Amino acid sequence: MPDTQSRPDGLATADAVVSVRGLSKIYKSGFQALKRVDLDIRRGEIFALLGPNGAGKTTLISIVCGIVNGSEGSVTVDGHDIVRDFRAARALIGLVPQELSTDAFESVWATVKFSRGLYGRAPNPVYLERVLRQLSLWEKRDSKIMTLSGGMKRRVLIAKALAHEPRVLFLDEPTAGVDVELRHDMWDMVRKLRESGVTIILTTHYIEEAEEMADRIGVISSGELIVVEDKATLMRKLGKKQLTLQLQNPLEQLPEHLADLPLELSDEGRQLVYTFDTQSEETGIAGLLRRLSELGIDFKDLHSSESSLEDIFVSLVRSRA
Repeated sequence: MPDTQSRPDGLATADAVVSVRGLSKIYKSGFQALKRVDLDIRRGEIFALLGPNGAGKTTLISIVCGIVNGSEGSVTVDGHDIVRDFRAARALIGLVPQELSTDAFESVWATVKFSRGLYGRAPNPVYLERVLRQLSLWEKRDSKIMTLSGGMKRRVLIAKALAHEPRVLFLDEPTAGVDVELRHDMWDMVRKLRESGVTIILTTHYIEEAEEMADRIGVISSGELIVVEDKATLMRKLGKKQLTLQLQNPLEQLPEHLADLPLELSDEGRQLVYTFDTQSEETGIAGLLRRLSELGIDFKDLHSSESSLEDIFVSLVRSRA
């Protein structure tokens, strides 16, 4: 994957397979679900779209997939406008929705075969068998969907989305309510799909999923895309490191001689927490320890920690609110 930088407006300079320009959605009630979203999804990447409930994640995906109409703006998929060239654009997209609604009385094989035919693809039982085997569904191919567990139904939704060999796959909260084993199976499958050239767009409440898998992260809040960045760059730019010192003797308050430092007392004065910039050449730790020694403040233990993607996400959404 080319090592390119994101532009401040959320657009990527690399080859984009999905391009969103000035996309807004206002419902009849007057609620504005999206506010002039600009976004490019790079070909062959895993892009994680994060945001609280009601932020606009599902609305954005639904518009790109042709399920909901946008109020203004445009979307293209591999150069095909989703309105003017709907059929060609939609044929490139696979969608795994949040809901577990599917053909309850059909067999697994019949519903996956039907999904492929919907897009005018010629029958390919060898390909469909491979998809079902990858999803551990082959032994259930003749079972009616209504007899399957929730996790197995989720796998069927994925098989249906992959049946017509899409080049762009949307996974809308794909692991909500599924067990840990299935979640890890899905992560492995997503990586294999990316290796085969499929672009993956993932929305998730499990932020460790994005931290584990994504190449880039987008954060949406109240219908606005507030940040789009390579995951490593985002964590480097916005992440914080903290040094926590367990004091020998509690402090009632921070000494005046330390007031200029990014320090705070915690655990009823038994801990001193120092926050420093991960990008700065000088952390200031050596100077801190020297000043503590000069003030006669002793500590018995220390440890460092750094922000997770979840910490960054929460701080971004709170600051926006």
